[in-house]
Amino acid sequence: MTLELISCTYGYSHGLRRRRRTVLSDFDYRLPEGLTILLGPNGAGKSTLLKLAASVVRPDSGRVVCDGVPGTSKAFLRTVARMPQDIVPMPGLTAREYVAYVGWLKGMSRTDAWKAARRVLARVELTEQSDNKTGSLSGGQLRRVGVAAALVHGARVLLLDEPTAGMDPRQRRVFRDLLRDLSGEVSVLMSTHDVADLAEDADHVTVLADGRILHSGSTDTFLALAPAGTAAGRQAEGAYTELLTRYE
Repeated sequence: MTLELISCTYGYSHGLRRRRRTVLSDFDYRLPEGLTILLGPNGAGKSTLLKLAASVVRPDSGRVVCDGVPGTSKAFLRTVARMPQDIVPMPGLTAREYVAYVGWLKGMSRTDAWKAARRVLARVELTEQSDNKTGSLSGGQLRRVGVAAALVHGARVLLLDEPTAGMDPRQRRVFRDLLRDLSGEVSVLMSTHDVADLAEDADHVTVLADGRILHSGSTDTFLALAPAGTAAGRQAEGAYTELLTRYE
C-alpha cells in the first residue's frame, strides 16, 4: 500500500481576525512500507500531516491518495486508519464490544464486526481482556484496544499520533513490540516527541520542522547523521539535534 500526499497545502484560521496560518505548503510525502517514526518539535506540523493523511481534514490544495485511490472515497477510508493520542474508554462496553462498535460505525455488519473484533484483539494480544470493561483497562491496554479498533475493518495503513505519550518504559516496550509485529502486514506512521521511541525498531525515520521535511529515509541513514564521537545509545538524539541545528 502506497500512501501519498501530493502538493498539499493546508492552513487554519486563528486570531480575532481569523487570519489563515499555513502549516504545510506544496507538501509532498510518500509513506514507505513498514514502520516509520515521525519526529519533530511542537508546531512542526506532525498532527496536521497525520490528519491530512487520514483524510480527517482536506487539503486547501493538492491531493491525498492511497494506491491511486483518492482520500475523498469510501475505499480510501477502509484502507487508511488513524488512532488519535487519547483513546476514551466507554465504561459500559467491553473491549470486544468497543472494537465491534467501531467496526459497525465504519460500515461493517454487526455479525462481521463482532467476528473481526475477536480476531484483531487477538492480534494485539488482548484476548484475555476482551470481555473486560474498557474503563477497567490500563493505559497501555487501552491504546492496544485503539489499535484493534483502527484495524477492525481491514485497514492496511495505520497512522498513530503520539501513541506512547504517558506510558511507562515497560508499556512503551510492549507497544513497540506490537507495532514491530504489525509492520509486516500494515504500513505504520507513528509521530512522537520521544526520539528514543525509534530505538532499533523503526524501518524509516521522517523528521519535520516548520512544515518542511528535514530528513526521510532509513533508520540507519538517520542514525549516521549523529556527530562523530556520539556516545553509544545516543545516536538517535545526536542525529535529531544535528538536523534541527542545521535547519536553524
